[in-house]
Amino acid sequence: MEQAVAAPFCTSRLADAGARVIKIERPEGDFARGYDDVTKGQSSYFVWLNRGKESLIVDLAAPEGKQTLRELLGQADVLVQNLKPGALGRLGFGSEKLRKSHPRLISCSISGYGETGPFAERKAYDLLIQAESGLSSITGGPAEPARVGTSIVDIATGATAHAAILEALIARGITGEGADIRVSMFDVMADWLTVPLLHQEGGKPPQRLGLAHPSIAPYGVFTTRDGKQILISIQSDREWGKFCAEFLRLPALATDERFARNVARVRNRSLTDEAVGTAFGALDDVEARELLTRADIAFASVNDMAALSTHPHLRRITVETPAGPVAFPAPAPIVIGQERDYGRVPAIGQHALLHT
Repeated sequence: MEQAVAAPFCTSRLADAGARVIKIERPEGDFARGYDDVTKGQSSYFVWLNRGKESLIVDLAAPEGKQTLRELLGQADVLVQNLKPGALGRLGFGSEKLRKSHPRLISCSISGYGETGPFAERKAYDLLIQAESGLSSITGGPAEPARVGTSIVDIATGATAHAAILEALIARGITGEGADIRVSMFDVMADWLTVPLLHQEGGKPPQRLGLAHPSIAPYGVFTTRDGKQILISIQSDREWGKFCAEFLRLPALATDERFARNVARVRNRSLTDEAVGTAFGALDDVEARELLTRADIAFASVNDMAALSTHPHLRRITVETPAGPVAFPAPAPIVIGQERDYGRVPAIGQHALLHT
């Protein structure tokens, strides 16, 4: 019983692995179906996250709908839901009741702030949690906070729920007992923000640096003589020494007390970046990339979505949708010797007849 992004992300991964996923929708469908129309007139969000699922329309307010849900729960291994906290209980399917009637069931409830606490009743969506958790305060350039350019809170929450469900399935195989899992978007993001939070509490509040790293230098974007941007990352003092000798052609900087250790380079970031920027400015793009490769320094292009679309490393899958086949990036896991079959994206209520 899912909508939007977080729960569908979780169940799409279960479907990819071969689970039979029955998606219960309202008559008007998951509201993510209407987020946009860029994918052959369909929502990019819905096409991405609902492959391989069955769509079943159920009116949970009606006795017939409740009976349908009871029948489904009697066969289910896992229930995933992101209704408003307490909504399932008001329909007669609270977690405690389900634990008694279906002891092997693994129930996973996804919410904004959890089911207890001062914000439990508050509506929550991805960008709202980015703001509330403080993520937006450390994202963007110095001028103002910014949104992370993808639904990172929803995706992180869905991935966390997916991992918790798999852990519970393993445990059930040992104990025979199901589980009652609660995952909140706020908790997930707070966990992911541990490092900047500890910096804050350690007296070093994180600053927004755009495409730079608050704890490592040099780690940022530099411009070549012909105007191309390259992002580099120096991860250790040993690597810095090699970078100084082979790229900067200034080996003495490796032992200069202002730059010898990462903590010093961060403290003297402007001087560090000035030395690196001067070296990049004397090279064109091809020369800079050749030197970086020869010195085994990590670097990347500063690409946009057009570049990703034609990127030589981009793997794609093609799935069938009600409007025809759509190709998009493949899920990251590759299981050697096991080709995965990615199912169709369902139309609203397409599978109702399978359950009458």
